[in-house]
Order: sequence, then C-alpha cells, then structure tokens
Amino acid sequence: MRATLSRRTLQIVIAIAGLVPVGAGLAGIIAGPGFVGQVLAIPDLTSHFAYLSGLLLAIGLLFYSTIPRIERHAARFRLLTLIVAIGGLGRLASLALHGVPGPSMLFGMTMELVVTPLLCLWQSRIAI
Repeated sequence: MRATLSRRTLQIVIAIAGLVPVGAGLAGIIAGPGFVGQVLAIPDLTSHFAYLSGLLLAIGLLFYSTIPRIERHAARFRLLTLIVAIGGLGRLASLALHGVPGPSMLFGMTMELVVTPLLCLWQSRIAI
C-alpha cells in the first residue's frame, strides 16, 4: 500500500512539475523572446528561441509519457533528467560568466539542478 501511495504521489508531482517545461515551451514558441521580456524581435534570435522552446516542450511531454507506468520508465526518466541537468549547468555557467538572471530564470535553474534530480531519485526508488 505504501509503495502504491508513493507511486501515485510521484505521478501527481510529475504531472504538476511538467507544467513548467510544457507551459514555458508553448509560451516560448508562441511569444518568442517576448516571453522573457525581450521586445526586440530579431528573426534569427526568435527562430533559435522557438527551436529551444520546442525542445523544452518535447522534454515536458516526454516526462508526461512516463506517468502512466512511472515504475517502468527508469531509463527514459534518467536520460531526460541528464538532459535537463546539463541545460541547468549551462544556465549556471551563464550566471557565472554573465551575471545573475531574473527570478524566472533562477526558478528554471532550480528546477533543472535540484527538483528534477530529486524526482529522478524518487523514481528510482519505485522502479522495477
């Protein structure tokens, strides 16, 4: 019963946490750099921003794909976590090289370097 509760709770937490990459990915595709407050629309920058937002959307959808049988998707979950954490390390490098970003970017970095790895550890505890 306890394992079922932990499994179900993790599924709910993944569904909620997944709103971040799915929502930010969609918003980035639709609004481009305006999503993060940049009003200058340079086609190359907007195109690159939309591409990266599409990757973020895909990562969120792939995390969602693990929900129904969360205990059976350890490899996928770990790969996605690695991808997200490497992105977070990129943000951390940017922080060191270019200065502290705004609150939404710090939130993203926290999700990437703290929350997602903790969720991966949780998933590994229920994996079969």
